[in-house]
Amino acid sequence: MSIPEDLIVGYPAWPASLERAVWLIDKPAGWSSFDVIRKLRRVLGVRKIGHAGTLDPMATGLLICLVGRATKLMEQVMGLKKVYTGTLRLGEVTPSYDAETDVIERADWTHLTRADLEAVRPAFLGEIRQVPPLYSAIKVGGERLYRKARRGETVDVPARTVTIDRFEWTGWEGPDVSFEVTCSKGTYIRSLAHDVGERLGVGAHLVALRRTAIGPYRVADAWTIPLLEEEARRRREAESS
Repeated sequence: MSIPEDLIVGYPAWPASLERAVWLIDKPAGWSSFDVIRKLRRVLGVRKIGHAGTLDPMATGLLICLVGRATKLMEQVMGLKKVYTGTLRLGEVTPSYDAETDVIERADWTHLTRADLEAVRPAFLGEIRQVPPLYSAIKVGGERLYRKARRGETVDVPARTVTIDRFEWTGWEGPDVSFEVTCSKGTYIRSLAHDVGERLGVGAHLVALRRTAIGPYRVADAWTIPLLEEEARRRREAESS
């Protein structure tokens, strides 16, 4: 079952009705995915809105938001492949596997070569087993893991099977290595960065992440929050005049 094209709302389109729409949003850095939902509820005046695929606050990029009766399509959208661009920093490990927590381990990375990077890359292609970060929204014992992590609790997080269809290095400057990934639902790019560092023997954490696509939908076609606010305001003013 495909998502009807007439439900997809990318920039600069606007739906004829807000009773059923699938909105493409470019999430800004520093916002949680639910921050975007709260904003949309206020801007659109619609209560029933959900998102299909969380982005961490540090990350930017495509967030698909389902409005009204379109929320029934959530599982279908969540099952689509995701494409990310990102940057990992070699030689530093953090508890959250990204830059949201302080560095707790450091190691010299300067002996590494491009050949070393290429040598570890195949291990992360195809169907792999991955342990999600302790700082994540996964529930264990009915509680979000990040709440346990913030209390300093140690939890044995079970590994899960994910699929990485494509993993390419796209740049390298100092300790920062950039990459592009196409992967399945449930893949944690933070864990990928951490695991690459482990395999290289120097540690690593994620310092930048952007989701550029979900299935056939591209962030290049998405609404930014400022543009959405401006257009919603313009339409309200036109209706009241």
